[in-house]
Amino acid sequence: MARIASITRTTKETDISLELNLDGSGQAEVATGIGFFDHMLTNFARHGFFDLKLTVKGDLYVDGHHTVEDTGIVLGQAIKNALGDKSGIRRYGSFLLPMDETLVMCAIDLSGRPYLNFAAEFTSERVGYLDTELVKEFFYAISYSAGMNLHIKQMDGSNCHHIIEAMFKAFAKALDEAVSYDERIAGALTTKGTL
Repeated sequence: MARIASITRTTKETDISLELNLDGSGQAEVATGIGFFDHMLTNFARHGFFDLKLTVKGDLYVDGHHTVEDTGIVLGQAIKNALGDKSGIRRYGSFLLPMDETLVMCAIDLSGRPYLNFAAEFTSERVGYLDTELVKEFFYAISYSAGMNLHIKQMDGSNCHHIIEAMFKAFAKALDEAVSYDERIAGALTTKGTL
């Protein structure tokens, strides 16, 4: 049975509609109003083999903060909802992703306990129309709304486009591993009985 979640979230700052299929083929229809952010989310879907439909109408006349952060909140909720009780999944995932001069590590534990450990140095304030400081806010929002222990570290690199893109791709690959099934696992992979 496909693991699919649909979420709509409307506030005074954003109006978001998202559908996520964890067992997809990497198809993406993304429109957030921030071109580079769309490009990153499309990469997330493609490299994680997730199907993602996302429309965001945000208060971009203010800045991109609400759009990016709220998208992270909704994507995290969708991941959590699509996983259900997490029976049979690997729970852990990690990936070391190279992109030209850049190397990024991402490690995930779908423990139900949120935590973000994020380490990167951005030398530019923005890439396209995405403020680089919002990248951390995006992953923070995902980790807390999904109940995910998430580590993302820039190991090397100088080009901000490459660093951010490597982060989104590494996150996708690590998440794909963490949500994948292992036939040896009965129920949730924990000694507590539930995640």
